[in-house]
Amino acid sequence: MSGQGRFLVYEHNVIPGIFQTAGYARALLSFWIEFLDTRNDLDAAVEARMASQSVLYRSDKRFSVVLEEAAVRTQFGSSETMAGQLDRLMSVMSLPNVSVGIVPLRSDRKVVGSTGFWIYDDKLVQLETPTASIDVTQPQEIGLYLRMFERLRLPALYGREARSLLVSILDEIA
Repeated sequence: MSGQGRFLVYEHNVIPGIFQTAGYARALLSFWIEFLDTRNDLDAAVEARMASQSVLYRSDKRFSVVLEEAAVRTQFGSSETMAGQLDRLMSVMSLPNVSVGIVPLRSDRKVVGSTGFWIYDDKLVQLETPTASIDVTQPQEIGLYLRMFERLRLPALYGREARSLLVSILDEIA
């Protein structure tokens, strides 16, 4: 990851792997292993996902994340697993190098993202499908994703308002 310091992340249906608890990751990855009929390396995959999260604690890395409310409401695993995941998300939101916005389901919006994506230092956009990872490197296309990210973040709730939304979802789970 040398040379990369700024990550812009948009997810519409899941909490990003870098924020996932082991239980949430296990529930999510279990589905894909079964659905895609791939080799069951679930333990190794969860361990790798957890290890990758150390980047969150590096002061030279900055994360700006926009999540749709559907991403934080969609339950993978038990209610306890989901409650732990939302608690983890609130914890990560307190890191000084992490900004998390949540777009409420009922927000006045002008744009809808069609797929999740990550932008690395304005030089690379990655999109993941169930069967492939797509790397976008053309400056003009990257510019479109940057514009999309800026528009997607406008209706998002941040700080106390985002935490309040997460607490209300936790109350619904309990």
